[in-house]
Amino acid sequence: MLPRLIGLLLTLLAASAVVFFVLEVLPGDPASVMLGTGAQADNLAALRHQMGLDQPAWWRYLAWIGHLATGDFGTSYTYSVPVADLIRERALVSVPLALMAITLSTAIAIPVGVAAAAWRGGPRDLGIMGVTQLGVAMPNFWLGILLILLFAVRLAWFPASGFAGWGAGPLPALRSLLLPALALALPQAAILSRVTRSAVLETLDEDYVRTARAKGLGPAAALWRHAVPNALIPVVTILGLQFSFLLAGTVIIENVFTLPGLGRLMLQAIAQRDLIVVQDLVVLLAASVILVNFAVDFVYLALDPRLRHGGAV
Repeated sequence: MLPRLIGLLLTLLAASAVVFFVLEVLPGDPASVMLGTGAQADNLAALRHQMGLDQPAWWRYLAWIGHLATGDFGTSYTYSVPVADLIRERALVSVPLALMAITLSTAIAIPVGVAAAAWRGGPRDLGIMGVTQLGVAMPNFWLGILLILLFAVRLAWFPASGFAGWGAGPLPALRSLLLPALALALPQAAILSRVTRSAVLETLDEDYVRTARAKGLGPAAALWRHAVPNALIPVVTILGLQFSFLLAGTVIIENVFTLPGLGRLMLQAIAQRDLIVVQDLVVLLAASVILVNFAVDFVYLALDPRLRHGGAV
């Protein structure tokens, strides 16, 4: 487990270096953006010195990493507030949105995938696979626009944009997040249901399932007691990857629905050349992906005792 943890830390360090130095070579100067194109040279130099932009890139990278290690995310150039406060405020939108989306995706995909496997080769199986193929091909931002047109504009069941805020109560806040969560969840559910179907079909052909059937176990019992539990490892793998995609997908969906989350903050920071916010957010997303993959390893141990006995993760 320790080598795995060290590898994850090195991956995060490499990701932080890539993020920092890629942003370094992009055109544009945060100081020039803040002062405008008509800024005098001495004022520009003074601001660059105040922001530390006159230091070598490698020194600024080491200083940034050192501050991150102590929990200091720096101060936003644009908002003049600690980046940690911005992230904390916006995470109250993005994290519940991602959790809602992964919950909806799982709740839809696993029963649909298992049902398709149980109806293998039949018209219902073909119908489900056709719908899921459409879901795989559908971009989530386009689906979000369709959901707005149907449920917000035409039926007026949900707000078209904005966030009610948790201060208004859990129900209004969750109501504001439902359409964006569906826009994120449905394409991922289509992928996950196809993976679930394939995994269940593979386990249904195993000898232990046929033995259980030969001993008198009914088709439904053999499916849910033996096939489905043993098909969960590839499903959990996709779930771990999907959570990462959902965090990244909020960048687009939050702008479609005008949600004040981390994704919208990311685009605003890029437009304003607020490099410290962009760097912190990208590293935070990378760390989230790494931590989710690390958690998936523990789920593997719970699902497959052979990994525990073999000492592998």
